[in-house]
Amino acid sequence: MGDYRLLDAIRNPADLKKMDAEALPTLCQEIRGYLCDTVLQTGGHLASNLGVVELTVALHRVFNFPKDHLIFDVGHQCYTHKLLTGRKDRFATLRQRGGLSGFTKRAESEYDCFGAGHSSTSVSAAIGFAEAERLKGSDAYTVAVLGDGAFTGGMIHEALNNCRKDLRLILVLNENEMSISKNTGAFAGMIAKVRASKGYYRTKRRTVKVIRKIPLLGEPLFRLIRHMKQSIKDKLYKSNYFEDLGLYYLGPADGNDLEKTERLLREAIQSGQSTVVHLRTVKGKGYAPAEQDPGAYHGIAPAGTEKKRNFSAEAGEILTELAERDPRVCAVTAAMAAGTGLSVFAEAIPSRFFDVGIAEEHALTFSAGLAADGYKPYFAVYSSFLQRGYDNLIHDIALQRLPVTVLVDRAGISGGDGPTHHGIFDVAFLSQIPGMTIETPSTFSSLRRALEDSLSAGHPVAIRYPNAPDSPLCEERFCYGSRTVRADFSPSETPRAVILTYGRIVTEAIAAADSCRREGDTVGILLLERLKPYALTAEGIAALIPPSVKTVVFLEEGIKNGGAGMILREYLALPQGCTYEHLAIDDVFDTPKASGNLYADFGIGREDLLSALHFSAPAIDLHDTLHKTKTAVPCGGTAEE
Repeated sequence: MGDYRLLDAIRNPADLKKMDAEALPTLCQEIRGYLCDTVLQTGGHLASNLGVVELTVALHRVFNFPKDHLIFDVGHQCYTHKLLTGRKDRFATLRQRGGLSGFTKRAESEYDCFGAGHSSTSVSAAIGFAEAERLKGSDAYTVAVLGDGAFTGGMIHEALNNCRKDLRLILVLNENEMSISKNTGAFAGMIAKVRASKGYYRTKRRTVKVIRKIPLLGEPLFRLIRHMKQSIKDKLYKSNYFEDLGLYYLGPADGNDLEKTERLLREAIQSGQSTVVHLRTVKGKGYAPAEQDPGAYHGIAPAGTEKKRNFSAEAGEILTELAERDPRVCAVTAAMAAGTGLSVFAEAIPSRFFDVGIAEEHALTFSAGLAADGYKPYFAVYSSFLQRGYDNLIHDIALQRLPVTVLVDRAGISGGDGPTHHGIFDVAFLSQIPGMTIETPSTFSSLRRALEDSLSAGHPVAIRYPNAPDSPLCEERFCYGSRTVRADFSPSETPRAVILTYGRIVTEAIAAADSCRREGDTVGILLLERLKPYALTAEGIAALIPPSVKTVVFLEEGIKNGGAGMILREYLALPQGCTYEHLAIDDVFDTPKASGNLYADFGIGREDLLSALHFSAPAIDLHDTLHKTKTAVPCGGTAEE
């Protein structure tokens, strides 16, 4: 670790305000060094945080947080904010169980006034805060920091359309990848430079004051000059989206220049109205690899993590193969081509690849339009982001019985990103939609079968899978039953208990079943590779449960209320005297426990399973079981990403 004397001296923003301006560039260097030293070990969002160091320092020097309110869009660029607000001593726990969140979190600090994790929510929330402060008669400011990518999400534009001009609201547009403003060309750049100079705003205010004091002619002259100025700007800049909406606009300026950034923020306060401060920053600044390839350093895994081919990459490859054979196949993503494995499709068949930006609702209805006109769209999206398009799933896709396939990526508990990214609700809400097929492949081969089957489906299909590698053990072990319900015991066996499960958590079922078997207790497992319609009608499952079974335990890595286990219980006819247990995530978003095993923390680990099976012998360690079978951890191993 490096020398962080200046950073170590800051316990809260008041310490930052006392610091000599000459020391601030060194402080920013220390912050970047500390971010690199720490995040390269813990994993997290690096490039985006390196880009906003000066901006965050300026914000905390100009404003009075937490009296004023600071809201980060997504929240993945808030690491410097955490360091400056008393959380440096805990920063090494970033994204770990019981540690600091990788996003803003209200329960973590009074400086985090609004939690985040998904994009394009900041302006709506900020307007809510600003209106609340207006109603209170408060002089507090609300500041929202959002990247240019957030403007691809519809909520930003809905919020801007609803924004009053007279609020104490400042929207900081951090442009680091693409240009939104039409301010292009050398002359426009020169004008922007003038507006960011030291004396510009002071001179402007004095001039306005002098003109307005001219008897009789002052106000008409001021309005005429303002009109002429706006006309000239319109000619030079073509148009400015924010000013057209009635917002005061400042910039663009270099957001990595601390002095200029502070000056613009202070001018925004002086304006006395809702203001957009447009800054341009370098993503990954100060760390050469991140500057050269900011995409690769947007989100990084913890040090020492072995990178394995996961379901996302496999889905992208299979879908590309299908598209090469069938000209109807299209791929759709909401700004997540790399994360969902669709980069290979985009490169191979660009004409049928659509990245619609951070707009999941639009992506679903857009896919519905493609399907209605004869194409076979596949929308790849994280489970936690699919939540944003529930109405579109029902109204635009299912109600019209359109053959849209949703590839539900990152299904299950998210280790590092936490509750904003837990994919634990999709089974519950998808199960309620009439006509929806839900596939839950546990191996690459079953993923291929699900994708191939969906090609001929004439209705909506959801194929959900975890962020995990393949498991040869699942293929070998579950060799009885059917394509949709696979068993690890033969029809001639008479197990005392049966575990029903699906997805990555089958690892816990295997560990628990093997513990029982070592002690002479026979426990079988039924692995569901489709939840609806086949599995949840219970016809196929009931036929596979022998009369000898006294206990059935449904284990799922999802929410209990409305989950597959709850739905199945209504249909399942059990043998006489057989009890039914449902192990799933209770009515919570997250758990405060931090045992190192997410399944155990949520009450769905192997020990919980053994208890539900009424088994009291010591549990066998899963790694011991797998060592004896000489194979990889099945279906992804732990629940950590």
